[in-house]
Amino acid sequence: MRFYEYLIEKVANSEQLGVHLCRISIAIVFLWIGWLKFIPYEADSIVPFVANSPFMSWLYNDPANYLQYMNHEGALIPEHRAWHEMNNTYGYSNGLGVVEIAFALMLLAHYFSPKIGFVGAALCFLTPFVTYTFLIFTPETWVHGKDAHTGFPYLSGAGRLVLKDAMMCAAGFVAMVDSAKTILRRQRNRHS
Repeated sequence: MRFYEYLIEKVANSEQLGVHLCRISIAIVFLWIGWLKFIPYEADSIVPFVANSPFMSWLYNDPANYLQYMNHEGALIPEHRAWHEMNNTYGYSNGLGVVEIAFALMLLAHYFSPKIGFVGAALCFLTPFVTYTFLIFTPETWVHGKDAHTGFPYLSGAGRLVLKDAMMCAAGFVAMVDSAKTILRRQRNRHS
């Protein structure tokens, strides 16, 4: 029983480690996924989300016709790739990659500038609210077919991908709170 009590005590006093793990895990996700946005297969995979979004579809040249040009991971269909180039699929994805990498770097900036870290954490916290809209506007987020398990609440792979952003939202909030505490602590120390 002593080991159990020791373990509980250690975990109970490791809040700051949890904050660092939240911050670093968000940064890993944004850096990795942001980098992948420069690769055509990742750009192709976000097309249904962007094409169906009333907030983003205008960034594509031909969002209405995406279904016939979908590329599945690992597939290379030159005619589809050409359509995606014409559609601005890759230009949009590259821009999104820059944004995601910038969010990660701002989040990690907390360690030398808590104010920049706070902004980065706030952006990471807010990003999932944009992706949640995909559950409303993107048909591919729900299972469709002849099975009885179609539509709400049966999430497709794309829908499950969106739903996991709930964890990103929570971890972003933890990082944002920590940056705010650090900013306030430094202000109090300057005035003491």
